[in-house]
Amino acid sequence: MLTAEENELLTRVGPGTRMGNLLRRYWQPVAGVADLTKGGTVAAEEQVVVGRVGAGVVARNGAPLPDISNVEALKRALLDAETVVYNRASSGVYIDSMLKKLGVYEQIAAKLVRYDDGNAVMHHLMQGKGREFGFGGITDILMYRERGLQLVGPLPEEIQNYTRYTAARITVGANPGAAQAFLRYLGSPAGRALFAANGVK
Repeated sequence: MLTAEENELLTRVGPGTRMGNLLRRYWQPVAGVADLTKGGTVAAEEQVVVGRVGAGVVARNGAPLPDISNVEALKRALLDAETVVYNRASSGVYIDSMLKKLGVYEQIAAKLVRYDDGNAVMHHLMQGKGREFGFGGITDILMYRERGLQLVGPLPEEIQNYTRYTAARITVGANPGAAQAFLRYLGSPAGRALFAANGVK
């Protein structure tokens, strides 16, 4: 049985919390739900499509906001920025490929700043200056909306990259009833509204 303090430690995963920092540092999706279902690890009949999360542009409050209304505007903003910040994780790999596809990577390489995780990206921007902005998952960005950062907007749809999420019950869980109830909540109007408010479409 966990103490109240232990429960608090394990369940608080926002920016700056111990578990939140741990999850952001080490989380990597290792298998799709389809693979886990096929292997019997998760129950096929109890799955909820949570939604998808796109990449967005983030800037500190009070900074000059880049125009990202379309692909050409984003290219101009990248060329005009003093610093562009993003991570080295899977979303950062996509940003690398996007910058190359846009034809600006070589031109702005000297002003790219990379960090191991999104948390470090946000902290850089919180303490930043001048014409700088960053890239990150929209859900990550929104967690900092009360800490001095703002979501400038999602990437233009032509170059957007979505990560899709599905919740499923593992077949070896100790409390399948609680897992089923939680999945029902995730799929309910209240659960979907909570996700939508935090950047999950």
